[in-house]
Amino acid sequence: MANAFEHVHGLGADPLTGDTYAATHQGVWLIPTGVLPETYLAGAPRADTSQPTQLAGLAQDTMGFTVAAPGQLMASGHPDPTEPSDLALPNLGLISSTDGALSWTTLSLAGKTDFHDLDAVPLDDGTLRVYGYDAGAGGISVSDDSGLTWSAGAQLALRDLSADPSQADRLYATTASGVLVSTDAGRTFTALAGAPALLLLDSAAGGLVGLDPNGGVWRQAGQTWTQTGTTGRTPEAFTVVGGSSPWILVADATGIAASSDYGTTWTALVSLPG
Repeated sequence: MANAFEHVHGLGADPLTGDTYAATHQGVWLIPTGVLPETYLAGAPRADTSQPTQLAGLAQDTMGFTVAAPGQLMASGHPDPTEPSDLALPNLGLISSTDGALSWTTLSLAGKTDFHDLDAVPLDDGTLRVYGYDAGAGGISVSDDSGLTWSAGAQLALRDLSADPSQADRLYATTASGVLVSTDAGRTFTALAGAPALLLLDSAAGGLVGLDPNGGVWRQAGQTWTQTGTTGRTPEAFTVVGGSSPWILVADATGIAASSDYGTTWTALVSLPG
């Protein structure tokens, strides 16, 4: 298990199923959350597991990952090296699962694209806008038809991107020069005034939550940022879990932990040998 979690690329929780996932260098894993109270995911049913479970036995290198909508996962990366593939290049493009990562369907860009980050927000017509960071091209790609076709956004070296679920045209990115924001669906970016230097970030009720390179947890309220806690270690992956009470999940070299108070206290979900 330690090897599987050596590289956690993404975290996500599905409010429909109550399942929590870690996307890793060795596939997508179901994460045990039974130790958390009913405030997690508003008490949605959860899988009865006490250990991380590799789903479908697939060891695909899942680089980009997001819970795109309740009941739907999206991912990208590289195929399981033991699986037969007719892809000319070892890139998954955009793939989707509606059965909790037990099986995947290719939506677009098979063999062409390796998205290192993904996020999705609903549009007024019921489709999803999908944002992806194309690592090979060094730029943002945007789809307004749930990941079937794409247009090019800004060329930008980034570590993490996060779409605003209430404003589909608003997109945030963490970069070496600071947090940037776009209000035109990822075509252009400007500096986000007052933001600390963050490695990872996500949208939360009323603002943003992010982690700095040292594991410090920062919360935005209006134009003010406040450090509310810390992991004490460089984070690998991070997500805000919605519901009646906000939770955050963080993965680092020691495992995966959850917090309901923005990093003041933590509950270990997966512990790895130091």
